[in-house]
Amino acid sequence: MTAEDIEKENAAIAKAYKELLKVSYTTLSKEDKILIRRAFEVALDGHKNQRRKSGEAYIFHPIAVAKIVAQEIGLDATSIAAALLHDVVEDSPDYEIDNIEKEFGKTIATIVDGLTKISSLSKEKDMDVSLQAENFRKMLLTLNDDVRVIIIKIADRLHNMQTMDSMRPDKQDKIASETLYIYAPLAHRIGLYNIKTQLEDLSLKYTEPDVYNDILNKIKESKEEQDLYIKQFSDVIKKALDKENFEYTIKGRPKSIFSIRRKMLNQGVSFDEVYDKFAIRIIYKSDITDEKFLAWKIYSIVTDHFRPNPLRLRDWITSPKTTGYEALHITVMGPKGRWVEVQVRSERMNEIAEKGYAAHYKYKQGREKEDSLENWINRLQEALENSESNAVDFVEQFKLNLYSQEIYVFTPKGDLKSLPKGATSLDFAFNIHTEVGMKTRGAKVNGKLVPLSHELQTGDQVEILTSENSKPNPNWLDYATTARARGKIKSALKEDRKRIGEEGKEILRRKLKQLKIDLNESSINDLVNYFKLKTSLDLFYRVGIGSIDNTMLKNFASSRSNTLVSFIKNKITRKANIPKEELNKNEITTNYDSLVFGKEEERLDYKLSNCCNPIPGDNVFGFLTVSEGIKVHKKNCPNALSLQSNYAYRIMTAKWIDSSQQEFLAQINVSGIDHIGLVNDITSIISENMAVNMKSISFESNDGLFSGKINVVVKNNTIIKKLLEKLKKINGIDKVTRV
Repeated sequence: MTAEDIEKENAAIAKAYKELLKVSYTTLSKEDKILIRRAFEVALDGHKNQRRKSGEAYIFHPIAVAKIVAQEIGLDATSIAAALLHDVVEDSPDYEIDNIEKEFGKTIATIVDGLTKISSLSKEKDMDVSLQAENFRKMLLTLNDDVRVIIIKIADRLHNMQTMDSMRPDKQDKIASETLYIYAPLAHRIGLYNIKTQLEDLSLKYTEPDVYNDILNKIKESKEEQDLYIKQFSDVIKKALDKENFEYTIKGRPKSIFSIRRKMLNQGVSFDEVYDKFAIRIIYKSDITDEKFLAWKIYSIVTDHFRPNPLRLRDWITSPKTTGYEALHITVMGPKGRWVEVQVRSERMNEIAEKGYAAHYKYKQGREKEDSLENWINRLQEALENSESNAVDFVEQFKLNLYSQEIYVFTPKGDLKSLPKGATSLDFAFNIHTEVGMKTRGAKVNGKLVPLSHELQTGDQVEILTSENSKPNPNWLDYATTARARGKIKSALKEDRKRIGEEGKEILRRKLKQLKIDLNESSINDLVNYFKLKTSLDLFYRVGIGSIDNTMLKNFASSRSNTLVSFIKNKITRKANIPKEELNKNEITTNYDSLVFGKEEERLDYKLSNCCNPIPGDNVFGFLTVSEGIKVHKKNCPNALSLQSNYAYRIMTAKWIDSSQQEFLAQINVSGIDHIGLVNDITSIISENMAVNMKSISFESNDGLFSGKINVVVKNNTIIKKLLEKLKKINGIDKVTRV
């Protein structure tokens, strides 16, 4: 770099730093500014010789992360300083945590240490477990140190996603999948809705770039029409609000690209058929005492002019979400017969919705500030307390609880409890107290006896019946949905299993003694192999419950002389199940469509996965399984996100190289208005396409509407796309989709 370039860069760094101080959500005192300045100088020194992949000075990254923390999340000077320092210990040999503690105190040192631990997790090379899921669990454990660790990590991830263009495509894919899998749900749960939306949209940009760009362009094209519609709707409301002397602002909020995509997939509709592509937000000024009254007054004004959908009213003012979110959501029939969502919030509620828990700091004093996150952290700790060894299951269960909508139910005394949607009466029991859950015998909902698997609804009053003799059994895992209940049940079942195992061990010792066999390490191993079990605990447990009886043990004793032979046989069988290192490439002949894998574009043996049924031309990737070799999935397969995030080291790039020979099964769903000769029209179209062979067809007609499934055999996705286009043109057909 020339002296002029260095000077320009230094000016840009100074400008970025000044901007950081300007945009801070909290008012910075003189001491705050001195603290942030010291952190900036240490970060500048620590990263002085570093550059990012894009070529810019590394210091721009911590400044950008601190800016997100200050402006978008709205945290205090301590957090801003920690964000500036978040990579210093990891990247600079000149700085240790001790140095940071001496210079900035214990709190900042704890946060930086937590962030350093999380960064170092992803560098571990333990191939036996799902790295990302295990790292996620360890990352949550840093909450014991300080919740700001997680919040700054989310800001760090957002900036990395915003500046990922210069990375390799495979790296982009992995980071984007990981973001959707872990960081977006966490941002959602903390109440950082804006950041969650940005993370989802940016992830889609890299996981499905064509889809992302297509929706983005369509949004731009329809923006003018959308703005006009929002203006028409708002003008009607404004007149009425002005008449009542409200101080307010009305904004149109576009739906995120990711949520439009999700709606298109879930409902099987095109972009044009997604009607609620935006919401209208009314933000009013109010004293905290009048907030609720004014919100319902605005509701009354809106519904005077537009007909509401009573099924779509959401009152999160009376019962706020556990994230702290408060608002009144109304869905009304707007002009041109379109449903419009109207969100009514006070300025305070809006800040909480935009900034998450940080906004609580502005409205709470003293000890209350620290308490605002307490409930959420307690829930996390419960989920972590009894987490199973299978990290992927833990993450899936955890995410389920993070993303789920909430229901509100009452205790017999009238206390209100919040639970995830889909929670059962057994979940409610564990939500009250672990001991209540453990002793549950039954439940009453609204005075009627219900099973433990009964799904609760908002407004239910629930009473739990307990008994000293009750204890968890394996069936309870089918009834419980929340992480807390499942964790406690699994923990209790484990303890029970251990106790039975200890009793079983003593029973086994006595029975083997009668057969003149000592219970030692060698005989235990022989027994485990003989009964095809995994561990000695499995053996003792089965003896304890009586599923391994005297006759079976006598058979073992008589065959013991041949144990060595059977052990060798087992070894050979096990070896046969291990995937071959050398795959027989000659089995794939040039007569078939095939895939090539990796940079070298090798032809390898593979299987097509049943979960998404890829066909030639689809965007795909290979996944190296433990026992079935390479399985091929579509890029938009429902399981793709989990696989790419958790098992990145097993993912192989793949592409089709020939799509002219092999044939593939595809299912087409059609629906529309029934009329005579419709089936004949459909079969004629299919038979006219020489490259399509129809395997089966089934139709159902109900009150003038029909739905049908057609299974066809095709050679590639170009042929099926043409067929879908032709079917759409048939009179009466409304929707045609490929499953």
